[in-house]
Amino acid sequence: MSSANVSSFDFVIVGAGSAGCALAARLTENSQYRVCLVEAGGQDSNPMIHIPFGLSLLSRFKNINWNYNTAPQPKLNNRALFWPRGKTLGGSSAINAMCYVRGVPQDYDRWQQQGALGWNWDAVLPYFKKSEDQQRGADAYHGTGGPLSVADLRFVNPMSQTFVDAANNVDLPVSEDFNGTQHEGLGIYQVTHKNGQRCSSAKGYLALAQNRENFTLITHALVEKVIVKDGRATGLTLRINHKLHVLNATKEVLLCAGAINSPQLLMLSGIGPRQHLEDKGIEVLKDLPGVGQNLQDHLDAIIQYRCQSKHSYAISLGKLPRYVKAAFRYWRKRNDILSSNIAEAGGFVKSQFASSLPDIQYHFLPAILQDHGRQTAFGYGFGLHVCNLYPKSRGEITLASSDPAEPAVIDPCYLSHPDDQNVMIDGIRQGREILQSRGFYDYQGEEVKPGAAMQSDEQLLAFLRANAETIYHPVGTCKMGADTDDMAVVDNQLNVRGVVGLRVVDASVIPSLMGGNTNAPTIMIAERAADFIKQHHR
Repeated sequence: MSSANVSSFDFVIVGAGSAGCALAARLTENSQYRVCLVEAGGQDSNPMIHIPFGLSLLSRFKNINWNYNTAPQPKLNNRALFWPRGKTLGGSSAINAMCYVRGVPQDYDRWQQQGALGWNWDAVLPYFKKSEDQQRGADAYHGTGGPLSVADLRFVNPMSQTFVDAANNVDLPVSEDFNGTQHEGLGIYQVTHKNGQRCSSAKGYLALAQNRENFTLITHALVEKVIVKDGRATGLTLRINHKLHVLNATKEVLLCAGAINSPQLLMLSGIGPRQHLEDKGIEVLKDLPGVGQNLQDHLDAIIQYRCQSKHSYAISLGKLPRYVKAAFRYWRKRNDILSSNIAEAGGFVKSQFASSLPDIQYHFLPAILQDHGRQTAFGYGFGLHVCNLYPKSRGEITLASSDPAEPAVIDPCYLSHPDDQNVMIDGIRQGREILQSRGFYDYQGEEVKPGAAMQSDEQLLAFLRANAETIYHPVGTCKMGADTDDMAVVDNQLNVRGVVGLRVVDASVIPSLMGGNTNAPTIMIAERAADFIKQHHR
């Protein structure tokens, strides 16, 4: 950026994450649009981002992570949970587990029923396909030629295949494609990889925009607020190295900062719940009570076993020669262990409380993981992540103060609805059944978590309260909805209600969680928003 304090563009995008990179790439396709993308973090130059196996270390790098923590959770023994969010080019798509999952068609039909008109499955499927470069080829559910490379893993641990094969022992189907006709069952995840490397939104989309003369990227910039004059967003203020800058937007300001930062930025700008803003000393420009509300996330618990199998990914002297060999193979051909996303297998099953859809998701890891990878775990083992796909608990994002540099208060209110407790307990029981089935006899050792003695509902609930964590899927805090919904923040074209020239384009607009990971749906939202914006400014 030049030394001038004021710069002007047609569109200013806040956040170079899953949505922001996609939106920037699509808008810059029109050479007449001057587009500026603003990111709080820096370049995605850390090699662990691009090596899929590096996932196990990414939570340790504080310079690519917002390193958030929640408010103490009353239903989780008052623990404050670690919430990593990407703070680099690609955002959370640069630090996630790379699983490509969309959910099921009914998730999007439900969005429409909840007031997000025009966002049913038939409407969104073309945008999933548009974003995708499916390495298996195009079909009714998948596209080719898009910026986001979706591929089969080049290396699958034998233990992960054992997990999938266990479906036959527990009367579950096997799915070859969780995003096709068979969502329920166990299978190997497809991943956002290209040539054995992570394909983040930055890798897939931003590379396209960066070659265009009408694109400007600003990194290491903390956005302070959106400038609103006479009911119209005209730009934003930000700081780079403590120096104040103003970016004018002649057409629109587009918030792609995610489910935490987008509502925070709206509130800092005077757009949000009147009483809360007044309590923080912020002038109210638009009273929108839904800003920061409706927070949803997938809560996660891990079943862990020790084992003696050297197939397990582990830190040990005995494993060192194998890792040296794997590193050489990865350097030469981008395959072997280092091309693994670790969370290779998983699946979707119904709890005893489910209606027609699977309400539990599994991620199987042929490894022991501790504290989101922030602690080194020694020894051989494996784990199964269990999450409730459709939680009824609702939380909120609020301001700690009017200082843009102070993190927002994150309160997911985990397990505040008793039904969520019951689904998680049933998910653990079914997960144990899979891991104790015949195929795992050769691997099975001591159950470390919850522990073999933990059998009753009361004991498993106590385990959840002491151990459950996020699986990194926050949504809903600027939800999309009908004009009659007082809690809807944006309309069905993602315009912020009551403010002209301002949209939110990220996971915060999702009305209710889908049955799966959130990266692919977030990119789909950006693809669709780009068309809305182009049509509006024709």
